[in-house]
Amino acid sequence: MNKFLFLLSGLLFSAGVLTAQQKVIQLYKGAAPGSENWNWNEAESDSNAWKTKAVYNVSHPTLTVFTPDSMSSTGTAVVICPGGAFHALSINSEGFDVANYLVKRGVTCFVLKYRLAHSSTTDPVAEMTAKWDKPEFHEENKAVVPLGVADGKNAIAYVRAHAGEYGIDSHRIGIMGFSAGGTVAASAAFNYTSENRPDFVAPIYPYFPPEMIGKISADAPPLFVVAATDDGLNLAPHSVNLYEQWLTAKHPAEIHMYSKGGHGFGMKVQHLPSDTWIDRFADWLRVNSYLKLLHTPEWATKLEDWQIEDVMKKGDWQNLARYRKANSALAATKSAKPRVVFMGNSITDGWINADSSFFAGKNYIDRGISGQTTPQMLVRFRPDVIDLKPAVVVILAGINDIAGNTGLMTLDETFGNIVSMAQLAKSNHIKVVISSVLPAYDFPWRPGMQPAEKVIKLNAMLKAYATKNNIVYLDYFNAMKDERNGLPANLSHDGVHPTLEGYRIMEPLAEKAIAEAMRRK
Repeated sequence: MNKFLFLLSGLLFSAGVLTAQQKVIQLYKGAAPGSENWNWNEAESDSNAWKTKAVYNVSHPTLTVFTPDSMSSTGTAVVICPGGAFHALSINSEGFDVANYLVKRGVTCFVLKYRLAHSSTTDPVAEMTAKWDKPEFHEENKAVVPLGVADGKNAIAYVRAHAGEYGIDSHRIGIMGFSAGGTVAASAAFNYTSENRPDFVAPIYPYFPPEMIGKISADAPPLFVVAATDDGLNLAPHSVNLYEQWLTAKHPAEIHMYSKGGHGFGMKVQHLPSDTWIDRFADWLRVNSYLKLLHTPEWATKLEDWQIEDVMKKGDWQNLARYRKANSALAATKSAKPRVVFMGNSITDGWINADSSFFAGKNYIDRGISGQTTPQMLVRFRPDVIDLKPAVVVILAGINDIAGNTGLMTLDETFGNIVSMAQLAKSNHIKVVISSVLPAYDFPWRPGMQPAEKVIKLNAMLKAYATKNNIVYLDYFNAMKDERNGLPANLSHDGVHPTLEGYRIMEPLAEKAIAEAMRRK
């Protein structure tokens, strides 16, 4: 295990053991101003039309705190305001689930339960639906919206006043909210003080009609907005208008308007592009330097910001969980045909989708994971290869090391990891095929690295090792290279990943190598 992997494994072990700590803070000392006479108690509804937990009858606002491990902290904080038309809070999909996502990226999260209209039944969703858009509904909201907005601003002020206690940079405190919570979040961008000014604002499908937009100050915070065109409440124009107002005022703004998603998608999985909105928010935080580590360890000084974020967000950095269930199922099966495991990265991962017929009926097992480098593969080699007891393993790895996907690595380090996998296989009576790295003239995700010469050198090292140790060397490189020592356009759309035509060149070479490995003693 190289030094980088050792340090990184230590970080991830620490992050796994010291999981996000949660505590609940009362936002006000005593009764909240403006609702001193409210005497109802907060409650939860698990059975409602939303099909998710709803909190209602909030009279004493609170903040539920999610803190990252100190080693992964970015010093950035965000107040999260769930939605629910000011009558309830979708506390999981628009609150706790959002916090669990962001805390993995080093963001300290404060989920706000702000004041709501009083519900007289145990099903606030049904009660709210029954009076939707009636005078009673509007009167209740007219009274409670200013209180919720005040709670949002006071939440920011609380976080800033206690920044030192939570290891937060007092100039990196934002607020985000969903639907009615988006009203709370967007309102924080107006009429603020130095104590409660947000450093960024992220209203997600907010209710924020033009009449709520006040004067945009010269130091207005950056804005991130998300909504769907098919919003069932017709709130998409509210998001567009907010974005346009920020542009007109010449302040930084970003908007994502999905064609489908409806209203209230939050962290729900609908198998739509809108499911990934939270990733776009993380991208926005990163490009605005909100995901930089507060205390950068030595290993991370060699990485780009996106690489550090990718490491932090994966508690399972090696992606051991990817094939866990499939491996368990395979362990209980037997086959008359020898099992062959293909171990690799995206080139292997995409193979079975590009040409499933190659794997059908042959007991070929695809264990590729996109983006992986050899240190990640080495860690998962036992569960994904050895424990499957194959007759042969075909190892295809190294191109992502050259691209620096998990930090700068030398060719010797990459070579050593591939050799370690081969040695582990041989010691467990598994025949080995070491594949050449495929040609690559450039990387679309990291252009200008000129990988071709490094690929040639690494392949020479792998071939020499295989020859010396009676291991089959599978040469894809010379069968697929063009005059630039890259992949030609007919074999790859991006210069790295094979097309079906590319895989069709690889397949007979792989089968010939597997047969040769089976014959060798």
